[in-house]
Amino acid sequence: MNWTTLDSEEQLKSIIEESASVPVLIFKHSTRCSISTMAKSRLERQWNFDDENIKAYFLDLIAHRNISSQIEETFGVQHQSPQALLIKNGVCVYNDSHNAISVAEIGEVA
Repeated sequence: MNWTTLDSEEQLKSIIEESASVPVLIFKHSTRCSISTMAKSRLERQWNFDDENIKAYFLDLIAHRNISSQIEETFGVQHQSPQALLIKNGVCVYNDSHNAISVAEIGEVA
């Protein structure tokens, strides 16, 4: 899985534009939470897409809580951690958290 770090609010605007040509996954991860670490590990083990099919972004919530707040406001999705959102054509088409994050479901809506 090729993560691109999401570390600025300007980058979030670019992701929205990018989602017009390729679906974009945003994974919100708390580096202090063992459940979040487990969800991230499971996602990485099951991931079977390349960057041309789904581009994956990683958000460190501890370092960039402000970006998570911007994601919540932009897409109307309540903050959770861990959380996976799939953005397609500027719209959040998939949102789940904790153990409910499913690579198969992400692939179905991508």
